[in-house]
Amino acid sequence: MSWWWAGAIGAAKATTNTPYFPFLFTYLLIIIINIFCICICIIVVQKKFEDDEPPRSFQSVGLVIGVTGIVGNSLAEILPLADTPGGPWKVYGVARRPRPSWNADHPIEYIQCDISDPNDTQSKLSALTDVTHIFYVSWTRRPTEAENCEVNGAMLRNVLQAVIPNAPNLRHVSLQTGGKHYLGPFELFGKIPPHEPPFTEDLPRLKAPNFYYTQEDILYEETQTKDGVSWSVHRPQVIFGFSPYSLMNMVGTLCVYAAICKHERVPLRFPGTKSAWEDYTTASDADLIAEQHIWAAVDAYARNEAFNCSNGDVFKWKHLWKVLAEQYGITEYGFDEGSERLKLSEMMRDKGPVWDEIVKENQLLPTKLEEVADWWFVDAMFGGAGLLDSMNKSKEHGFFGFRNSKNSFISWIDKTRAFKIVIVEKAEISDIPSIDKKKHQTCTPSDISWCEQILYAM
Repeated sequence: MSWWWAGAIGAAKATTNTPYFPFLFTYLLIIIINIFCICICIIVVQKKFEDDEPPRSFQSVGLVIGVTGIVGNSLAEILPLADTPGGPWKVYGVARRPRPSWNADHPIEYIQCDISDPNDTQSKLSALTDVTHIFYVSWTRRPTEAENCEVNGAMLRNVLQAVIPNAPNLRHVSLQTGGKHYLGPFELFGKIPPHEPPFTEDLPRLKAPNFYYTQEDILYEETQTKDGVSWSVHRPQVIFGFSPYSLMNMVGTLCVYAAICKHERVPLRFPGTKSAWEDYTTASDADLIAEQHIWAAVDAYARNEAFNCSNGDVFKWKHLWKVLAEQYGITEYGFDEGSERLKLSEMMRDKGPVWDEIVKENQLLPTKLEEVADWWFVDAMFGGAGLLDSMNKSKEHGFFGFRNSKNSFISWIDKTRAFKIVIVEKAEISDIPSIDKKKHQTCTPSDISWCEQILYAM
């Protein structure tokens, strides 16, 4: 069992103060003998099966719906690992578009399918009779929440009605929703009172349309049609992860914004409210969410439950904004105290040609600005106060996974760079015009209380 899963379930190896040096020679001798025996076995096995290698035997078969999304991409990477619980896993990955290059290295069977089309879904997914677990991490955006309920509900139902009757060994369906379960839909942000944080899973539904509620009802209904099929619901906060195809890609969008600011040699201004800048908030690492999906799929104590999923620490965006600026070598950054709130959906509206220049000059993966930047999502997330949830229920049921949010933020920036979606060079930019210091807040150690510094360093 690797370190990542041991950490996820809270396992810890006991340590003692017993000196090991007297036994060192014995240990080395045993290791040498084992290596010799293993080499002999490998030679014999290779000789015996070099012309007739048997097919690999799988214990579980996962179907990831939305495999090119921000969490689907993490599931596609983690599920096939040799020591993933419930494994070895065979993995089918479903997405609407052709398989992108940044997803191609994952050892999965890729299926291009439009799950909003019941005929296409039935034709392609009903044939997957060996599926044991469904991981549903897909959604689509429509202009109104009523349309979101209709379309996203139909997509989930199409998948479940294609797979459940035809997969005799199906054991579990996990559904990903999110923090809007406690806040309401995007169109009603600021118009209806959300629940008071920290959010817990037992809070009642808000009296407003919400496609998350629609999906949960469909999940309960469809899984009851087959004996022995359990379910779980996963509610992350703002996700830190990697997927140029995600509709809510916070890290990628901020990287694109920073790249444009650097290219145009302008300050990296925070596009949100003072509350979003100052308040404590939480985030959810995409790999952590994938781990929780897998845990719930294979642990009996997690069945038929809903779980929040966040990193387990808190942070302020004014702290991570400094991290983002440092990644791009931008020295002027922060929040404009007295100016009108900046909205990226307005500021970036005509920046397509600028992005084209950045892609060409840096030989990045060919993309259009609208493909890699979700301005509307950043505007929505930075439009209000910080969001806090509780991970107590997950821990009480046995999931102890966590992430350091600052490190998570940096690691996903690095991954976005590694796949040449953006370029990140930590070069100093000295000729950016200054912002009025009386109206501008930057994050320096003297501005941060000792308590905030401790939380930031976690």
